[in-house]
Amino acid sequence: MAHQREHESERQLLERLRDSDQEAFRLLFEKYQPVLFRYVLHSLHEADDAHDVVQETFVRVWDRRASVKPDLPLLALLFRVSRNLVRDRAKHREVRKRLEPDIPPSLHASSEDPEEALHGSVLEERINEIVRTKLPAKCREVFLLSRVEGMSNAEISEQLGITVKTVENQITRGLKILRRELRGYFPSK
Repeated sequence: MAHQREHESERQLLERLRDSDQEAFRLLFEKYQPVLFRYVLHSLHEADDAHDVVQETFVRVWDRRASVKPDLPLLALLFRVSRNLVRDRAKHREVRKRLEPDIPPSLHASSEDPEEALHGSVLEERINEIVRTKLPAKCREVFLLSRVEGMSNAEISEQLGITVKTVENQITRGLKILRRELRGYFPSK
């Protein structure tokens, strides 16, 4: 039976993946991980970073497995998600490099300060709760595709079959709700 399952078509595996079949996910991972790793490594030139991006790519596919389209090639989705992750890493690195001189010395070691690390994780947990419980369904979907998946507004528009303007409005709405819900969370400067 296991040998037979290894020879299933990609479409069948994707249909099983949509139903949360971990074995199908494992087979797809084993099939595509090596080629995706080489693709990402070519962009990053650093094996550890490439492994991180590949792992995060597959985690995101698993998290969004219900929206995977079995009739579309998985490799194209994997390339798009990983490309967005690589782009986001580059942006974050660039911003961090540009802002580093302006960051007070005490914040450079924030990951070493247990209190700041705890505050950061509590904030992250609170944001996730707000997104889960306060954002309307369509707004949450658009917001997650934008902020978590790193998709462009045009990509979201195409995937969801809505206009780019609607995507922009939903993101603005989500940010407004987050700001409102987090008011008072940060000490005033």
